[in-house]
Amino acid sequence: MTTPRGLHAQVLETLGQRIVAGAVVAGTVLRPEDVTAEFGVSRSVVREALRVLQSLGLVEPRQRVGTQVLPPTSWELLAPEVIRWRGASSGYFVQQRELLELRLGIEPVAASLAATRGTGATAPVLAAALDMVDAARSGDGTAYLEADVRFHRALLTGSGNTVFAHFATTVEALLRTRTSESRDTITRWTGAAAARHEAVGRALAAGDAAAAATATTALVGVTRDEFIAEAPGH
Repeated sequence: MTTPRGLHAQVLETLGQRIVAGAVVAGTVLRPEDVTAEFGVSRSVVREALRVLQSLGLVEPRQRVGTQVLPPTSWELLAPEVIRWRGASSGYFVQQRELLELRLGIEPVAASLAATRGTGATAPVLAAALDMVDAARSGDGTAYLEADVRFHRALLTGSGNTVFAHFATTVEALLRTRTSESRDTITRWTGAAAARHEAVGRALAAGDAAAAATATTALVGVTRDEFIAEAPGH
């Protein structure tokens, strides 16, 4: 999975991952001078990294205390950066389950809306689904993932609801965390999952809002159940 580059990005990525993984616990005070010494960067680079972490709810500057690490209840859990960091931590399966449950409440509605908006909205969804079918047959996990990202983005933007369209960035970030899972679940699930995506695309192409919603519920629900079954300790 691609991560940002540069001094600022290196400091941000490392601190973000440490906080999300629990290596730096809530209540810890991050002292700029310590961060500067550890990474060998300027104070301005550290300040900028801390500002980004603050915008994501991971830290908060407090008078006479310093920059303090916040608990998960304060994090911007839908932000792509936080999703990426959680995806690389022991919270991977928890995050997948939680966001799949959220998607169950959003994507079927988006599908039902998209089904009423004509070919301009539905054709990209079906095209991406068919690309997934082709990738599954050829065993190309990279092509499958890219088509999967296009599918869900097209589905959410095709709804015509700008809030749903904005959620596409969150879904893409979540899908891309699966490439870091050591058991390569994307590749293992391509055949059956591609068929479920195609079912959604066919329902959309037919303009059948009810069928599109039902097929999308099945698609996201099966994926959620698979992650629950795969979770450690299940």
